[in-house]
Amino acid sequence: MKQSAVHRVAILAFDGVVPFDLTMACEMFGRVHLPPGKIPYEVLVCAQSNRIRTKLFDMRIPWSLSHAVNAQTVIIPGLDDVLSPISNTLLEAIRAAEKNGARIASLCSGAFILARTGLLDGLRATTHWRGVQLLADLFPQVTVDPNVLFVDNGRILTSAGACAGMDLCLHMIRQDCGNAVAADTARCAVMPLAREGGQAQFIAYDPPGAPSNLSPLLQWIEERLDQELTLKDMAGQAAMSSRTLSRRFQEQLNTSPLKWLLRARVRRAQTLLETTNLPIEHIASAVGFGSPTSLREHFSRIVGVSPTAYRRSFNPVR
Repeated sequence: MKQSAVHRVAILAFDGVVPFDLTMACEMFGRVHLPPGKIPYEVLVCAQSNRIRTKLFDMRIPWSLSHAVNAQTVIIPGLDDVLSPISNTLLEAIRAAEKNGARIASLCSGAFILARTGLLDGLRATTHWRGVQLLADLFPQVTVDPNVLFVDNGRILTSAGACAGMDLCLHMIRQDCGNAVAADTARCAVMPLAREGGQAQFIAYDPPGAPSNLSPLLQWIEERLDQELTLKDMAGQAAMSSRTLSRRFQEQLNTSPLKWLLRARVRRAQTLLETTNLPIEHIASAVGFGSPTSLREHFSRIVGVSPTAYRRSFNPVR
């Protein structure tokens, strides 16, 4: 980072802001250490008014949005209710900061505010996995990626939920100050500089809801995941042709029977990895994959990490 001027980081506050996102960004940028006498960041919390309401408490904010307009980095924390109204004054301040050359980064559901400015149009973005479909529905001009921890488009960045905001902050600190400073900041935060895999490993893949005419078949499949099942087997159980069954799955579940079966097997493998110490070979057999290699291949593609890495993260008694 050039030391001719301190890099101003403006963290926006607004009614309904997620306090964790706001304070986490303050801590991450506020605790970056450089050699004595060199200050990397000036961190300001900026708002339209000096009193902001969160879900649990109110905050007094010392800095106005005019300070954000002239910042080098603007952070948009998450919004508790993504459908709540956002003032045009806040949106205009974000647009003005971007026009002045600022780097704009949203954390978690802050992507919904950033998308309202139009600055995400035509770009790839992410948000908390619970909100990715809504973000995609509300802003079809934005390419929403549900699997990554963060997306860096250059001067426009977005992160997934909660701790993924810390990953994005470390990423920006590394860009500004170098790997050694970012690594030191990560150690102070007691977190890795870079985490393995993306957001997909945290998504709860519940079985999709289904109309009653498919529910018995889905239950039948779930009870036979350890067996070899073909499209013909499933169609026969449903008493319909393979073509008709495929059309019903597409209409009602937005997927094919075999893709649904594959995800059901991965979901079962996730449960076994989380709750048992069964060897990978046994889990592969129990969920219907022909070999541990097949399990690893499909699991890594869908979840984003290997079965072993997933177990390390989510099995408390491994």
